Amino acid sequence: MTVGSTGTVGGARPELPSGATWRAHGSGAPVTLVVHGLGATEGEARIPASGLRGTRVVLTLPGHGGAADPAAGYWSYERVADDVLEAADRVGAERAVGVSLGAGALARIAARNPTRFERLALLLPAALDRPRGGAVTEIFDRLVAGVDAAAEDDGEWLRGLVGSGLPEDAEVGDYVEQRAATLRRLGPALRTLPRQAPLHDSAELSAVASPVLVVGAASDPLHDPAVAEQLAAVLPDARLRVFDSAAPMLDRRAELRRLLTGFLNDR
Repeated sequence: MTVGSTGTVGGARPELPSGATWRAHGSGAPVTLVVHGLGATEGEARIPASGLRGTRVVLTLPGHGGAADPAAGYWSYERVADDVLEAADRVGAERAVGVSLGAGALARIAARNPTRFERLALLLPAALDRPRGGAVTEIFDRLVAGVDAAAEDDGEWLRGLVGSGLPEDAEVGDYVEQRAATLRRLGPALRTLPRQAPLHDSAELSAVASPVLVVGAASDPLHDPAVAEQLAAVLPDARLRVFDSAAPMLDRRAELRRLLTGFLNDR
């Protein structure tokens, strides 16, 4: 199966009924699907694809970037996982990388089809078989309040909330503005996803024999490193790396890239 540079497969339009879409970069094997986290900017979504050999297919979930907003009731791990699996099947992805929500969706797919991917990288998993803790839910509640207030203050409060969690020495450019703009489209997701878990029982992953890289962040207020540790412990062939960082996608990008390419470019 060949994936064209515009993300088409066999002439099919690269879009799902939900509004999810994708774009392919590179060519040849292996084909790696990259699935971003909730509220990711387009630039942030591409970070895990950098340096990978073969074809990198970057999925854009509904409500993000140029993808359409989804229908009411879309935001659940089940629906997102269904979209991720359909996109993976349509582009012939043998491998996948997921960040946060994307990691949860891939974990759900792997639990139900342990042989679907030959290699997985799960970055900053947010939840496994229990919803996020109360402290994290409170942060999301504040983000919801910021989204609700954006009509009155033009997003000033929301931008402040987004900026307050970033490492001081990270070069973020217009990241805060872009992420806040994305979050303004995601009120329903911010309300529902933190109170869900991708799996009923983490033991469902015990049949996954493929190598899996699990990445956590020790100081990330939204991604408890204990979730990454639990995930790595239940997977038979897992490699765990926990960065001493609050946001390794931003301030440890080069090191994270080396870790991902070392794992995924290994034949």
